[in-house]
Amino acid sequence: MSDGSSEGLPIVLVGGLNCSARLYTPQLPVLWQFGPVTIADHRRDDSMAAMARRILAAAPPRFALAGLSMGGYIAFEIMRQAASRVARLALLDTGARAEVPERTAVRKPLMELARTGRFAEITDSQYPTLVHASRHGDAALNAMVRAMNEPPVDAGAAGRGERGAGRLAAVIAVNEGTR
Repeated sequence: MSDGSSEGLPIVLVGGLNCSARLYTPQLPVLWQFGPVTIADHRRDDSMAAMARRILAAAPPRFALAGLSMGGYIAFEIMRQAASRVARLALLDTGARAEVPERTAVRKPLMELARTGRFAEITDSQYPTLVHASRHGDAALNAMVRAMNEPPVDAGAAGRGERGAGRLAAVIAVNEGTR
């Protein structure tokens, strides 16, 4: 996205299954230079097709799209449904083959945990497969992964000592950010 033709192009980021909007926090200052940034919320649907439809409904008419891990599967589905709307595509740590039923069966319970905000349980189950065995005991790395997977706290709810809208609040904050 570094060529001049993409300047001002809206960017839609789709994270992995156990990733909240915090995943992209370090990249936002750089990405905002290229156009408005939206972090898609894929928690509300139970199929790739439905997730893609919801993301497309909220997305600008034409945009750059980046999908990480499961977000890459969703990006492929977005391309199937509306390729003409995607000006640029970045696929990160994902696969190009259709998901096999056995993988879907493993993923569905994790999606339910994400939908209900139980990110710590996802981290506990996925950490050993995401991190090299030599780093399993690394408390700092584990804390970083946990923080990335936790939804942000809604500002209004934080003042009341409760967790708020999480990813929705993060999407609103990202869209209202300044370049």
